[in-house]
Amino acid sequence: MRCPWPALRLARAMREAGEGMRLLILADDPIAPGEIAALADHHGWTVRPADQDHAFIVTK
Repeated sequence: MRCPWPALRLARAMREAGEGMRLLILADDPIAPGEIAALADHHGWTVRPADQDHAFIVTK
């Protein structure tokens, strides 16, 4: 999916996730890491790379 879809889907999933939950997001659009980082920063979530390419773990 092209941005902003990965970030929009992440926002929706995080709204439904409880505090302390971690989500794995796969996004190979070159813009996605910046969009995901900005969204996480805005909401106070942490984001780190996962063990596979184009994958991120976001913690609420």
